[in-house]
Amino acid sequence: MYVNMGRIFQQTALQFAAGSAVMNVERDRCFTYAQMHALTNRLSNALKHGFGLGQGDFYATILDNDNMSLFHPWMLKSPVGAAWIDVNESVCEQVTQIDYVQPKLVFLEARLLPELHEHLQAREMSLVAMDRPQKSWPGVYYFWDLVDRATVAEVAEEFAADNAAEHISVLRFTGGTTGRAKCAMYTLFNLWIWGCNPAHFYETFPFEHPRALFFSPLHHAASGSVVIPAHIKGGTVITLNRADPDSIGKTIERHQVDMVYAVPTVLYRMLEMDLPRKYDLSTLKTIRYGGAPISPSKLEVLLELFGQIFVQGYGSTECWPSVTILGRKDHGTNSQEQIRKLFSVGRPLPGEEVIICDEDGEMLPAGQRGEICIRGPNTIEGYYKDPKLTAENFSGSGFWMSGDIGYVDDQGYVYMVDRKQDMIITGGYNVYAIEVENCLNSHPAVQNSAVVGIPHESWGEAVCAMVIPSQGCRPSSQELKDHCKRRLARYKAPKRIEITARLPLSPAGKVLRREVRRQLKRSCRDANVDHVKK
Repeated sequence: MYVNMGRIFQQTALQFAAGSAVMNVERDRCFTYAQMHALTNRLSNALKHGFGLGQGDFYATILDNDNMSLFHPWMLKSPVGAAWIDVNESVCEQVTQIDYVQPKLVFLEARLLPELHEHLQAREMSLVAMDRPQKSWPGVYYFWDLVDRATVAEVAEEFAADNAAEHISVLRFTGGTTGRAKCAMYTLFNLWIWGCNPAHFYETFPFEHPRALFFSPLHHAASGSVVIPAHIKGGTVITLNRADPDSIGKTIERHQVDMVYAVPTVLYRMLEMDLPRKYDLSTLKTIRYGGAPISPSKLEVLLELFGQIFVQGYGSTECWPSVTILGRKDHGTNSQEQIRKLFSVGRPLPGEEVIICDEDGEMLPAGQRGEICIRGPNTIEGYYKDPKLTAENFSGSGFWMSGDIGYVDDQGYVYMVDRKQDMIITGGYNVYAIEVENCLNSHPAVQNSAVVGIPHESWGEAVCAMVIPSQGCRPSSQELKDHCKRRLARYKAPKRIEITARLPLSPAGKVLRREVRRQLKRSCRDANVDHVKK
């Protein structure tokens, strides 16, 4: 199927012409729908006429939220594909990803030029700085000069909407929280059709013209996916470049924000700072969260503070999140049955297939644990330029094998137990890291925790944890171990707990378990813990 996205954005711009489409808080700038349509027409025409880019070519973005909001979702009208590179990644990783994609043009923050200019110039790529650089850099263009010189003519090109072999709208690398990042390729329909899913409009945005605040990276699948339904409703995408709780509170209060998207780690910090008592957050109608598992005990406290306005989504980069939704009515605390649902990730979104399979790929009945497998209009066809990796992760019928262990109950709620690679085998017993983390996080002196397995000479692996204490609290390791032993089987209780001020996080706010594991192994060696394998 072929689509003219320029026409679709033109229709939206006519419908909401004078409405506020984008607001960048740090830059104190705002664009209407009509202005955004004109701006991205000019940008699309600059790619075509100024740089000679067309179908099959890619440009890359390495941008903060404020500048990323000028591209997403509006530049889906262009036949030129986009590679969204994480602005918070290391220079080495950014260059590695750029080498993999080989874009013809790179849009980047001006502050990154000292580190990236030489690398990208050596690859003969054109560079566009979003702010005018303080000094002259060879081969670097200034974004607003390009836009001003380009024609505002409508973008009328059609391209395949549902076939990655013909047209890729976006390339995006997975978070790599457990290993090497993979390059997901999205068709237009992977992004747009999911954005039209009715669940967004009766759960996340059951109101007109939402004012939606994004402080998680817009180039991240979980937060970026909520941008399209906000756009379809004629809403305002409000951006912050950093997830600072005070900035979040001030922005909600000043701009009367009614929806925020947050990962659990940010919600824990908002809880720690008692944000509802510092700022007027009464305009909030929806708190959409996801990107990582949430602690049910923390969620209960958040519900007491904010009320029943939470909506959870579960998914992954491969499924342009999300595939399930735990709606606001499911976020109850009045009965044990309601509290039990807080441990789930909700039911499948309309049009999504979620099944549980055994190691042979056979579907399991309700209640039995196995691998969560997913198929839907937002499921990618595979990984860019990597058919081998695609075959390893996708079934012949198009199901993505998530690597998550879970089960479905008799009411259709999906429960994620753990990642396959996060399961710890200690003394022949299987221990799920999430279960231990939920137990640790239920202690009033714990803000957050991360649990991993460390190689052990006797048990195979030892359950170990890093814990961030709540503000003003100083729990001892033994106190937390005893807390776990009272609530879990003794073999599940951590053998070693380290108290820390922070956990290693990805730019999207997910815990980097490989780094937690590395730090714990190093500290065990430094402490001469002889039972840990060297």
